[in-house]
Amino acid sequence: MAQVAVTGLGVVSPHGDDARAMFAALMRGESAIRPVFPELPKPAAAATVAFDEARWFTKLQLPGVDRVSQLAVAAAEMAVRDAGTLGGAEPERVGVFGGCGMGGATALEAAYRGNGRVPPLTIPAFMPNAPASQVAMRLNARGPVFTYSVACASSAVAIAEAAKAVQRGEVDVAIAGGSEALIVPGVVLAWQAMQTLAPVAAGEESRAVRPFAADRAGFALGEGAAFLVLESAERARARGAAVHALLSGWGHSCDATHLTKPDAPGQARALRAALRTAGLTPADVGYCNAHGTATRIGDAVEAQALAEVWGAQLPGLQVSSTKALHGHLLGAAGALEAVVTVLALQNGRLPPNAHADQPDPACGLNLVPAGGAEAPALRAAISSSFAFGGSNAVLLFERP
Repeated sequence: MAQVAVTGLGVVSPHGDDARAMFAALMRGESAIRPVFPELPKPAAAATVAFDEARWFTKLQLPGVDRVSQLAVAAAEMAVRDAGTLGGAEPERVGVFGGCGMGGATALEAAYRGNGRVPPLTIPAFMPNAPASQVAMRLNARGPVFTYSVACASSAVAIAEAAKAVQRGEVDVAIAGGSEALIVPGVVLAWQAMQTLAPVAAGEESRAVRPFAADRAGFALGEGAAFLVLESAERARARGAAVHALLSGWGHSCDATHLTKPDAPGQARALRAALRTAGLTPADVGYCNAHGTATRIGDAVEAQALAEVWGAQLPGLQVSSTKALHGHLLGAAGALEAVVTVLALQNGRLPPNAHADQPDPACGLNLVPAGGAEAPALRAAISSSFAFGGSNAVLLFERP
């Protein structure tokens, strides 16, 4: 089977729209989580994107294009630029594989709060497949254009499915990733009602999210988009493209136990599947960009799953959740964290598991300390995404 190469990276993140500058900010432990919506009954914080749509769209193009699609188009276009164009690929051989958890929240919020007037393009603006469709139109991708809506695993699933399409020769190039833009009052209120968001203290918003810490108390929402360009390693070599990493493994599973409560055996099945697809053992993998939402149950279950699969090799696996710094991008989380994982491999440096001043001893993980860690010998790394609905997705990357 063909090796799948990552040749392009593009992000529109709470830390900016330059993937390498974003990675440098994460290495410095810079949090993008800030207070939002002071008018809400309870204090709220989130990681938002400073985005100038005029860089990417004319005024005539913007009607009916929700923020979630705007972010997707920008990130995908930057990924293609990073890949050095698409190497002359026929449009019919280029596919778009997008992940989106909830669609155009801004359009929906505007419709609800529009004083009786609903904008006529509300439906095409908020439908979950709008981001992938907008990317396809912008980049003239005429092959398969798919959207995966699998809650927090959406974009990780999209990337894995794109890799399969490349490996099977169904497409020559896949533009794969995800987008989410949910920072609107109604969505924040809904997440607060679930009691999964971290409590916010004035002046302490940037440290509210503490994955795997003894005093962890929940996550903060984030927004953004991230896309990767995938193609066969043979094609990349033939056109002289730089290969950032190889996507050599992926694993999916369903807990099939509870809609919102995670399950360690289910997550372990996805982790084992990724290792099996790549033909690697736990000892071969030195870093895990964890799902790590900083919820009491979620982090403990994830640690249990890693311990179940890594066993005696667990101390050799360094772990961090970068959600402490960029928030939880929900449907786009897997894609953004995949980019972070690729850059960790490429640079031989691991971003910190921030704000865990007192790690939870019950989790028992080898957490990357504040300031990050040097890992020049790192050869393989995983990125995990575990979703409501019990769906689990794990991506495994190797140095080329």
